[in-house]
Amino acid sequence: MARKMKILMVAPEVTPIVKVGGLADVVGALSKALVESGHDVRIVMPKYSGLQQVDSATPDAQPLIVQMGGHEAYARVWRTELPGSTAKLYLLEHNQFYGATSVYTGPSGNQDDNAQRFAFLSRAAIDLCEYLDWIPDVVHCHDWSTGLTPIYLNTTELNKPMGRAASVMTLHNMEHQGWFHRNLVGYAGLPDSVFRSDGLESMGEANMLKGGIYHSTKITTVSPTYAKEIQTSDGGGGLHHLLSQRCKDLVGVVNGIDETEWDPKVDTLIPEKFTVRKLGGKATCKAALQAAYGLEVNPAVPVFGVVSRLANQKGLDLLASIGDRLMAEMHIQVAVLGTGEPSLEHDFSELANRYPGRFGAQLRFSNELAHLTTAGADFFVMPSRFEPCGLGQLYAMKYGTLPIVRATGGLIDTVEQYSEKRHSGTGFIFDFATPDALYYTMGWACSTYYDRPDDMAKLRKSAMSQSFKWDASASLYEDVYREAVAVRQAAFVAWKAES
Repeated sequence: MARKMKILMVAPEVTPIVKVGGLADVVGALSKALVESGHDVRIVMPKYSGLQQVDSATPDAQPLIVQMGGHEAYARVWRTELPGSTAKLYLLEHNQFYGATSVYTGPSGNQDDNAQRFAFLSRAAIDLCEYLDWIPDVVHCHDWSTGLTPIYLNTTELNKPMGRAASVMTLHNMEHQGWFHRNLVGYAGLPDSVFRSDGLESMGEANMLKGGIYHSTKITTVSPTYAKEIQTSDGGGGLHHLLSQRCKDLVGVVNGIDETEWDPKVDTLIPEKFTVRKLGGKATCKAALQAAYGLEVNPAVPVFGVVSRLANQKGLDLLASIGDRLMAEMHIQVAVLGTGEPSLEHDFSELANRYPGRFGAQLRFSNELAHLTTAGADFFVMPSRFEPCGLGQLYAMKYGTLPIVRATGGLIDTVEQYSEKRHSGTGFIFDFATPDALYYTMGWACSTYYDRPDDMAKLRKSAMSQSFKWDASASLYEDVYREAVAVRQAAFVAWKAES
């Protein structure tokens, strides 16, 4: 029987405590799955102001001393468990850094403060382990905001108990890397030697993600295709050469979904539950969706739903640019939920004004409406220019809502292209991020809905029959952890032999 491991998760956000993006979902769901497999999982994150879901947290009497460069800093440690799990959760209270509700902007409102805010988190994660008298086998770091932790393990902690811990860095999105002034090195208490091109330095500045990639024992990202894409100049954000060098240590693991929250047979946020064998509830959800968006309540018209951050990265400018054309040439309805770039909010608002009853836009975030849109729509539009993994398409398929996606990242790894010849598939895929490509693919979906209802039923059944549970993904992460531990132990044996 495989030995159970001690795993520390270091993250800026964790579902359901606080969420900005998919990173939070991964940390929360993966931690739950690992605990269910018997591992000792502990999570450390900041205690932002106004956090919900932490009423059960209790503060320690003694402060945590955090050894920053040239000075000691302090944090109050609050203890609880991740809701719905026995994973231990430690929240770090430090009002100067985390006394605001925003995850990536501190109380001052200046994002330059993030150098200190997340250097503090990276260092505090290590000092917390010593404070708890608990040394993990693996420290799992998530994105640039935790990028200094693997550097500490390889430098200031190397001859200490924490130095034996392996590190795994998960890259959720290469677009965000954590660029700061080089004085970050001194503030963090790292040796000057880490500020070099094969380390933390990039074009004269400190790049926290780059440093984390260099110093991590193993690296993961959130889909096999994205693991390949980030080794190219188009996808690597300037770090493609580094990732190519470390390709043997880079593994793509597709995210799972939390089926206690996203499953139409148990979802408490939709008006009627349904299953792949009893789809009547989906029709009820569709009618409720149409009413919520001010669309004509008509079961015969296909609804194309969007639940997304409104951004060009998500390809939603493509959808906005063909909105008039869709309304003029197809008998469909569109329902858009999200906030983001002001120009896109304006475009979708104008389309809703021009086509009342046919085009609906809710320019806000609502978890309840996200569930309703996913459950009630016939198609789910995700024309992303790049998408490391994507969760929306996984949720959509679980609810029998067929995704329309671009062939990138985790989208192509999880959606099977519709084949009219074989009458099979789980969605519709297009290659190029152009308005025409999206238009004709939505047209293909529309014609399938009207002209090939038997195929629609087969695709819907196939999509709903897919399994995206975290069990399989967690098992792959366990393999990565064990490999990382073996590599770290072998390195120490070799180092001792040399000395």
